[in-house]
Amino acid sequence: MWNLMQSYMRTDKEAIQRQIVNHVEYTLARTRFDFDDFGAYQAAAYAVRDRLLESWNDTQQYHTNNDVKRVYYFSLEFLMGRSFQNSLVNQDLESKFKEALLEIGYNLEDLYEQENDAALGNGGLGRLAACFLDSLATLEIPAWGYGIRYDYGIFKQILVDGYQKEIPDFWLNHGNPWEIERQDVTYEVRFYGESEKRGDGIVEKAHKWHHCKRVLAMAYDTPIPGFNTYNTNNLRLWRSRPQKDFNFDAFNSSDYTGAIEERKDAEYITSVLYPNDSTDAGKELRLKQQYFFCSASLYDILRRYKKNHGNDFSQFSAKNVI
Repeated sequence: MWNLMQSYMRTDKEAIQRQIVNHVEYTLARTRFDFDDFGAYQAAAYAVRDRLLESWNDTQQYHTNNDVKRVYYFSLEFLMGRSFQNSLVNQDLESKFKEALLEIGYNLEDLYEQENDAALGNGGLGRLAACFLDSLATLEIPAWGYGIRYDYGIFKQILVDGYQKEIPDFWLNHGNPWEIERQDVTYEVRFYGESEKRGDGIVEKAHKWHHCKRVLAMAYDTPIPGFNTYNTNNLRLWRSRPQKDFNFDAFNSSDYTGAIEERKDAEYITSVLYPNDSTDAGKELRLKQQYFFCSASLYDILRRYKKNHGNDFSQFSAKNVI
């Protein structure tokens, strides 16, 4: 395995073309007879992401081996914009991909227009967070962003008969080639319940958390390349998942709604960016979103720190900035 993985992907025209058509056939399961601009964008995006992952893995391993001090930026918004052109420019690959695509019949500028904006923010806060991540990567500062992988943005705007109209922004409708689903990175986040002290007066009292609702946070990673540097940082977003997808006892009792109630209650936490907080329910959901991603992110930071330091937390403040 070491020998197989010690070389990097070639960046000549033929190698880029071969990788793109491989993704058309083996990743997208499409053929040369069903290869439109959107398919070409997806295949080219996966080819770019493959190269990002090479630098991402090397960057993270270097940071771990050297036990570096890391910066963690928490935000409910990350308005990253389109990743395709940004990744090509930062890796100095735009001209090479343009030539490779043009020779097989596709205009790179047309493919740029096929990408949906990630609906992870809607204003200055989200754009500022995105700029911070880009700058931290370019300055070669070890940094991760943490936020929420929303299913829907607030809305997107279209024109109908000359008038502006808002419609739901389901930005994941056609998938997202830039993210990596981490089914092996999950943490339990607890809501509600009560705390109980336990102890006999001799042994130090411990606290037990009872009657809480448990939700899983699953990680999705997006590589963030720096400009004119091999350094590639990470944006980790959390998606809420139920501990149990399906209540089989409820299903057998013909309670079909109850059978998926736990899943519904869990998944709505990360379903929409900025729910209406004019009601108590909306205020509660916003608070749950904030608590959810902060809790999961702290679990993740602690796990990463313990790789090198075990349970010795004397160096925690010297190795982490949040």
